[in-house]
Amino acid sequence: MRDNRGPYLLTRVVVLLLVMGSLLTLVCLRLIFMSTNKSGYAWLALYAALIIGGIYISYQWIYRPYKETSKVLRLFQEGYIFKGVFDVRVHFNEASHLAFQKFKEIIDTKELIEGSKKHAEYLALQNQINPHFLYNTLEGIRSEALIEGVDSIANMTEALATFFRYTISNVDKLVSLEDEIANVENYYLIQKFRFGEKLNFHTEYQVEQGEEKEILKAKIPKLTLQPVFENAIFHGVERKMGVGMLALKIQATQKRLMIIISDNGVGIEENRVRSLNKKLRGASLEYMKEDKSQAGIALLNVNNRIKLIFGDEYGVYIYSRVGAGTDVEITMPLIKEPL
Repeated sequence: MRDNRGPYLLTRVVVLLLVMGSLLTLVCLRLIFMSTNKSGYAWLALYAALIIGGIYISYQWIYRPYKETSKVLRLFQEGYIFKGVFDVRVHFNEASHLAFQKFKEIIDTKELIEGSKKHAEYLALQNQINPHFLYNTLEGIRSEALIEGVDSIANMTEALATFFRYTISNVDKLVSLEDEIANVENYYLIQKFRFGEKLNFHTEYQVEQGEEKEILKAKIPKLTLQPVFENAIFHGVERKMGVGMLALKIQATQKRLMIIISDNGVGIEENRVRSLNKKLRGASLEYMKEDKSQAGIALLNVNNRIKLIFGDEYGVYIYSRVGAGTDVEITMPLIKEPL
């Protein structure tokens, strides 16, 4: 933690009160014995200027630091993984300064990252017994299907093997946006066998002309997109009458990557959207205690990993209306090289 600059807030208050009290005493004494000549008015103007200066110093030296420190503590209390909580500009007193130093020694953000990573691995590996056995079995089924001329089974088995291979390996790594989109397209192919013509999907690039290939090289956490698509299918499109539409929109600026995953499903009630977005404001491991079957757990996990890796200014936000579908907006820094 950065060394505290200047005296503590309570010390500043005491010093300022002493100075202001002395000035007011001098003003009162001067007013009592002040003559009505120009010299007396000059002294009065000087004291008035000193008092105004004291008020200004009070605002800059005490009130503003107090508000800034209170805001940092409030954000931290609301669930933000906020490194600034260990770097407040002015501490209230020496005891709070030492308490924050001790707190920083105890709390290590890496523990939260490790916990989030392990949870992501759990979600990815919960159906795994032996990867090689799984791959070999699926390849055997595919071979038999090709021999029998059942291309649909062969194609589905190949898609499933590709999906598991991608999902299980190196869960904690950053991958290219292109790889994540390919995994989503492969996942869509698997779901297409189940839903048939009820499910449609398309990708849209809203970037500068000629920059699409560069944007596809951007690095993002592995398994960022597929869990959101899975959520859209099973909690949105599957419950909808008629054709379900899924869309992936890619937007980018020089410093920021924005991915919007949309569906025309049943939508989410306003109170539920508000509750989810409140949880998505900060990174927390509290969601790991909740029922894993609940809608929104996948979004909270994706949001948690993004914030822990890149910071609180990035993450997931939900827009939804009942009967009108849902948009899940994911923002990250635009990174073209691994961290």
